[in-house]
Amino acid sequence: MSQTAQAVVQNLVDRAVKLGDRQLAADIRAFAAQRQFGLVFEHNRPERLRLYGKPVMKGDVVQVLPERGKKEDSSSQLLWLVNAVRGGVADLKPYQSPSYDENECEPRSVAVDDVVSVAEYDQPIYAGLKETGRVERAGDKPYQVVINGENYHALETLAFAYAGKVDCIYIDPPYNTGARDWKYNNDYVDGSDAYRHSKWLAFMERRLKLAKQLLNPNDSVLIVTIDEKEYARLELLLESVFPNATGIQTVSITIHKNGVARGNQFKRADEYAVFCFFGTATPCQVDRRLYSVEFGELEKKVADDASSSRSQRKVRWEWLLRGGSNSARSDRPNLFYPIYINERSRTIEAIGDSIPREMDYRAVPGVDGLRAIWPIRPDGREATWHMSQPTLKQKLDKGFARVSTYDEKNDRYTLLYLANIQEDRLAKGELKIVGRRDDGSAILEAVGEATAIPTTVWSGAQFSAGEYGSRYIKRFLGHRSFNFPKSLYATELSIASVVADKPDALIVDFFSGSGTTAHAVMRLNHQDGGRRRSISITNNEVSEDESKKLTKRGLRQGDPEWEALGVCQYVTKPRVTAAITGKTPDGDPIKGDYKFTDEFPMADGFEENAVFFDLTYEDPDAVELGVAFEEIAPLLWLRAGSRGSIIKYEQPGFAMADAYAVLFDFASVGAFIDAVKQNASIRCAYVITDDTARYASVKAQLPGLDVVRLYENYLQSFKIAAEDAVR
Repeated sequence: MSQTAQAVVQNLVDRAVKLGDRQLAADIRAFAAQRQFGLVFEHNRPERLRLYGKPVMKGDVVQVLPERGKKEDSSSQLLWLVNAVRGGVADLKPYQSPSYDENECEPRSVAVDDVVSVAEYDQPIYAGLKETGRVERAGDKPYQVVINGENYHALETLAFAYAGKVDCIYIDPPYNTGARDWKYNNDYVDGSDAYRHSKWLAFMERRLKLAKQLLNPNDSVLIVTIDEKEYARLELLLESVFPNATGIQTVSITIHKNGVARGNQFKRADEYAVFCFFGTATPCQVDRRLYSVEFGELEKKVADDASSSRSQRKVRWEWLLRGGSNSARSDRPNLFYPIYINERSRTIEAIGDSIPREMDYRAVPGVDGLRAIWPIRPDGREATWHMSQPTLKQKLDKGFARVSTYDEKNDRYTLLYLANIQEDRLAKGELKIVGRRDDGSAILEAVGEATAIPTTVWSGAQFSAGEYGSRYIKRFLGHRSFNFPKSLYATELSIASVVADKPDALIVDFFSGSGTTAHAVMRLNHQDGGRRRSISITNNEVSEDESKKLTKRGLRQGDPEWEALGVCQYVTKPRVTAAITGKTPDGDPIKGDYKFTDEFPMADGFEENAVFFDLTYEDPDAVELGVAFEEIAPLLWLRAGSRGSIIKYEQPGFAMADAYAVLFDFASVGAFIDAVKQNASIRCAYVITDDTARYASVKAQLPGLDVVRLYENYLQSFKIAAEDAVR
């Protein structure tokens, strides 16, 4: 019974008591006890999850994989208990549990390579994270994080780092249309499944309850996209799981101008985004251009004078390197001079003098600790800057010049400046300075009629799922594809609508699919200089059609060739990488420009960092021995803000990174506390001890810091009590 229903029942009981009719009160209680109120659905058997990559050990619950080249069948869904593992062979006996008693087969022996461990609801597991790669283009900015793993376990794991700290959760879950696009207990759910609605609700409820633990109860928003197939059930489910929500509102988004045929039904033209607000959270003012461009208007805008219309519509920073005609060094030698930058802080430190026309710039002496940036084009030709040294110095003093992106492949920096027309808009009050970046450069935004709270109907050209979803995937990933990606701009507006005023917001997406959420967060940061972080969680499933092809080739999930084509490895990670670097997986510059509010070449990429992890399942024996620090190391780094370096290995005494410190040996506690107090960048201190009094002593000496206790058997701190899946 929901809290709301409980309140109604209690009110009736109270009224009966006031009337002096205690029998009536008792009858009401008895009636309520045997009736369900609110959303009623069958809580299907808890999900069983295959743990590909986990070594099979004695005591594991497993399933036997089908022979190579054959499809999954009922026999591959049976559960077995591993009695012993020897010589590459696992001895199995039928597994029985309170939730599962279907296997009455005889014991058998199977090659270890032909079985896969399964997380059954009453079996605890120990999760860790393994780094699989990173992209770095933004100095000390926090990292965008991508986790390859089952989202239920990933959410359980993230609860350690982010309980009550997430500003926004944006998810695009399976729509449950009957099109076999999602799995329950390793089976695709299709339209013929009589329990598909119950399965979907049970599947979603478990994950939403975990999401509830992550959201900041004082000021946060949950956003769920859906279509008409489960829209009504979703809203009821949200009301049931989040009775404390201060408001639930639905936005209709037109994603297909002409609609998509659905047999003998109305054409589908839109979908919905359901916003759940918590605490003091409310919609934000956003740039009107994010949602006001109607279908057909974009082409008209492109046909207009681009330079004048652009200057009227947005705050744009220009390239300091001059292009086009009259831009060669020989044309304006006085505009050929060095700009000295600090590569570590990405700041302009000094502006040099022009040199004689005949002098080789490479012969100019350098400045210690700084790098000289000359106006040299990518093809090596000598060009000029847009302005003289005095003018540039004035811009720099006002925060209107800055170092932008770094092209690692070509070892080049991009320098930007604020054009005079934008300074004029600032003077007129059309723009305002809303903050400063770490380098001192101004963050500007339009004021007045340029911003507004969005309406509940979004029908602009920018929300086209085909144009800015599927076609954008092809731009960034070439021949790679993804079914039903979101429009980048629809996702951007959804998130901007609730975190535009939070430049340091943490956004989580645990159905991240193609990585649109991370991409949208990076675009928002690019526009206002924010340092928002995203955590994207997705599995590495392949489509049903692809799985059939791979099966025919004799491959199975878990094989390297199969995993390479999974959504995380094949789409999500490459898309996030491409967005940052400006290059496709083949190394080609991405064609086209971003549109609407932030119009710059996609090939420029973003000043962002990203790191990729695989969710791992650890050996319980290793947990008991306390030798698994490497597996939990990324989780400690995540809790400390996903910034700077990771302490990856246990070290004598203690270790310190950019944002946190770890005490390994309590004999070094004095030196540890002194070192932490002297480092103002430390925000989190971990104390590894089984002694409660010792931990309390350290915590008392480090007031104002997040002091966290870890047990000496490290992974015990991250044990997933899988029985909670049936709550």
